[in-house]
Amino acid sequence: MATELVAIQQDRPGFDRFIGSWLCQTDRTIVVDVGPSRSMPRLIESLAARGVGRVDYVLLTHIHIDHAGGLAEFLDRFPMARAVCHGKAISHLVDPARLWLGSQKTLGELAQTYGPIRPVERDRLIAHTEARAEGIDLVETPGHAVHHLSFVVQDHLFAGEAGGVYFAGAGRDYLRPATPPVLFLKQFVDSVDRLLELPDLTMCYAHFGQAESSHRMLRRQRAQLLLWEEIIGDEMAKSDMKLLERCLIRLLAEDREIAAFGDMSPAEQERERFFLGNSIKGYLEFVREHPRR
Repeated sequence: MATELVAIQQDRPGFDRFIGSWLCQTDRTIVVDVGPSRSMPRLIESLAARGVGRVDYVLLTHIHIDHAGGLAEFLDRFPMARAVCHGKAISHLVDPARLWLGSQKTLGELAQTYGPIRPVERDRLIAHTEARAEGIDLVETPGHAVHHLSFVVQDHLFAGEAGGVYFAGAGRDYLRPATPPVLFLKQFVDSVDRLLELPDLTMCYAHFGQAESSHRMLRRQRAQLLLWEEIIGDEMAKSDMKLLERCLIRLLAEDREIAAFGDMSPAEQERERFFLGNSIKGYLEFVREHPRR
């Protein structure tokens, strides 16, 4: 199987190699996630440069706008394609008004950089419960989002953000949890465990790249999820003063998985500070609602 991560340039510093679509070509052509609407012309141009004239399926790991915001435009370009998504996500793709409002609330001005999401025709969508009849192998992996799915295509695992966010650096790699509000930590950990029950596969990340062993990476992600719960819970027990800032300082000092933050460019650090903060906010809400005994 020919597999390639197609980078989708965004109009924002530090986002050069942050968002991408996976292109899989076997007896059929599959694209995993399509990115935001505003950058859709770049994805279509990149696919054309690779000689892609037909797409059979789009597999959506989830419908956040950095993964599915450009779906309507993509399906306009490839009218033969249909998109597989979680059944609970279909209504939000057909009428994306609430999805767009939620994106603006969570992402702020970044949502405008990504662009709004257009409605998708219902008959272009396949609910995940019907996907196996199409020969598509998937696993429900809620946690990052309630409607999150992971897909297995031959010996590759396309896990969206169920395994976190990963960058392979020249010296050290970088792994952070993708845990924005609203966080479902138990479901997140259960999803990691579910993926660990699969054979050891090549791990394909939405953000951004791949790693040889899904088992190794998922074990790292599981340990990190629990470490963050411990550290953030400890900081919450002290006081609320500058809580998010204190959590970030301590995580950067104690979580070796994000030590490569120090190797990033200033623009990349600014991007990661934003997303690290969002991930911490997810934990703060979770721990407040589920205090440790």
